[in-house]
Amino acid sequence: MDIALAREIRGYGAVTRIACAPDCVKGVINLRGTIVPIIDLRIRFALEEARYDHVTSVIIVEAPSGVAGVVVDGVSVVTRIEKSQIRPVAELERAGETHYLHGIAVLDEGLVAVIDIDRVLRDLRLNSETLQAA
Repeated sequence: MDIALAREIRGYGAVTRIACAPDCVKGVINLRGTIVPIIDLRIRFALEEARYDHVTSVIIVEAPSGVAGVVVDGVSVVTRIEKSQIRPVAELERAGETHYLHGIAVLDEGLVAVIDIDRVLRDLRLNSETLQAA
């Protein structure tokens, strides 16, 4: 995820559930007067079940499509990734929803998926509007 979109990192706390929201939308919080949806990408992308504990964090992002909180297992390091380190995901397209990825970063520590968080948020907004209209 582009760190320039991150506004703050906070601990995961209580959220207010929203009726008819997608499962990955855990609820909303009031962040200094702004209602912010909290999204769990593990649920959105059908990964292993998320555990919420004392290191679970929320990254508040401000993308062109809006403000949201993204649940993460924890934040231990922020790594600068140069564009030259990001490989396209074209060869992985059969593996799933790769349109949500900018690419795969090749680092000394291993491979890192670089998520297009704005696209994720845009698509969730459309789905939420569809559910509200139903």
